[in-house]
Amino acid sequence: METVDYVVIGGGSAGCVVASRLSEDDTTSVVLLEAGGKGDGWIVKVPSAMFLMVASSINNWAFSTVPQPGLNGRRGYQPRGKVLGGSSAINAMLYIRGNKTDYDKWAALRNRGWSYADVLPYFKRAEDNNQFHDEYHGRGGPLSVSKLQTDNPFQNVFLQAAREAGYPLCEDFNGRDQEGLGVFQVTQVNGERCSAARGYIHPFLGPRQNLRAELHAYATRILFNGKRAVGVEYRRGNKLEKLYARREVILSAGVFQSPQLLKLSGVGPSNELLQHQIEVVHDLPGVGENLHDHPDFVFDYTSDRPGLYGFSYHEVPWLLSATVEYIHNRRGPISSNFAECGGFLKTSPELETPDIQLHFSVALIEDHGRKFHSGIGFSCHCALLNPKSRGSVRLQSNKPEAVPVIDPNFLGDSYDLEKMVLGFKLTRRLMDAPALKSLEKEDLFTSWVRTDEDIRQVLRDKVDTVYHPVGTCKMGVNDKFAVVDPKLKVYGVEGLRVVDASIMPEVVSGNTNAAAIMIGEKGADLIRLGC
Repeated sequence: METVDYVVIGGGSAGCVVASRLSEDDTTSVVLLEAGGKGDGWIVKVPSAMFLMVASSINNWAFSTVPQPGLNGRRGYQPRGKVLGGSSAINAMLYIRGNKTDYDKWAALRNRGWSYADVLPYFKRAEDNNQFHDEYHGRGGPLSVSKLQTDNPFQNVFLQAAREAGYPLCEDFNGRDQEGLGVFQVTQVNGERCSAARGYIHPFLGPRQNLRAELHAYATRILFNGKRAVGVEYRRGNKLEKLYARREVILSAGVFQSPQLLKLSGVGPSNELLQHQIEVVHDLPGVGENLHDHPDFVFDYTSDRPGLYGFSYHEVPWLLSATVEYIHNRRGPISSNFAECGGFLKTSPELETPDIQLHFSVALIEDHGRKFHSGIGFSCHCALLNPKSRGSVRLQSNKPEAVPVIDPNFLGDSYDLEKMVLGFKLTRRLMDAPALKSLEKEDLFTSWVRTDEDIRQVLRDKVDTVYHPVGTCKMGVNDKFAVVDPKLKVYGVEGLRVVDASIMPEVVSGNTNAAAIMIGEKGADLIRLGC
């Protein structure tokens, strides 16, 4: 029975940060448990290989939702990273923190220490920004943030369309103002993906004798002595093992599996636990509740413009040339994250902050890349940033290997549908701007849409996740559905914290990976300071 100071369950974005920061003290022993592999091969490092992972089960849990009434009964797709680095190893690498007001809202909910002024130092500590050097950005951190290396001329086409549509431009979405359209920054170093594992873990496995990553280790339950977490049980292959923690157990298994593991371990709504014959350690009603995500709609167009990606014999010479360029210079099309441009818009000028996010892709993307189209084209995602719909993560059974029951309740609140109607119109205005309209050959899914009712119909037919689920272990004070306090300690038990995107009380206005890494940085500080 091995005992270490800290056991971190889950080697995703936040888990990698926590394990790395805690192990900076060489008198402290840390073990990081990860169900996937090391995540240091070419398929992770080469940016454009992301489509192989997102569209398949390579390094990916590839979850599905329950049928969604708001989406005409369709099941949604929920890719999540199953590899060291978690979803930062399979995502589109966009570096977006969200809006400043997001964190001030968290603090206004009595989560002291989580305002924008409080969290900005942690964003800066994590970051090594190669483009912006000002009061909003950091240098020398583990996470490399850079400009895209694709040299794609289509970025200028997008910017010209934004001007023609009358939308503002924004150079830095993480600076003073978020509103506007532009070219995204990415978590890359020298044209390669910089996952949380690459920045925080890989350099220290070996050199730090007090840090160990146990790979292909599937956590099955947290071990308790009374109401104190004392370790974790995990399965590797056919062998069940136990690992004990002298100080704390840190749960960083992500928005779906952190609540699942809490429930399997006896922490959660007592009625659900008893239904699955699980002994109740602590009745905590909020575990698995408050699931929400940015609902997303994708416009798709075929084109014959150079600089776009697709599947045809005509593309083979271009791809071979691009591969040679990438091997020699780490530049060009192979370094693309596909979602090269985008930004943030308001559905009404009276709004304080943007409520719609666009992701403009230099490829045809249907059903998360799982449906292929011959030829080339481009697409544009339209996501709602402040949804009111709330869903849940429930247990399928008391067996750890059973996948969680995921219900994001997309478009369950009519507010979300009506806001997305407005977002649809904003995006279509951009797509109809001359710079883009002149390059369209065929509008694949929206050519027939004329009325607001048509828009509602196509939204219900096509909306799905844009990969930003949060909230299932909600942080809060005097809130019956809060799971952790502002120090990220789980209510009602001792020696256990949750440190990942599941603690967000409300989803941030943008991609969630940068925020998850910030949560890992702040969580590590709270632990080290004994808060």
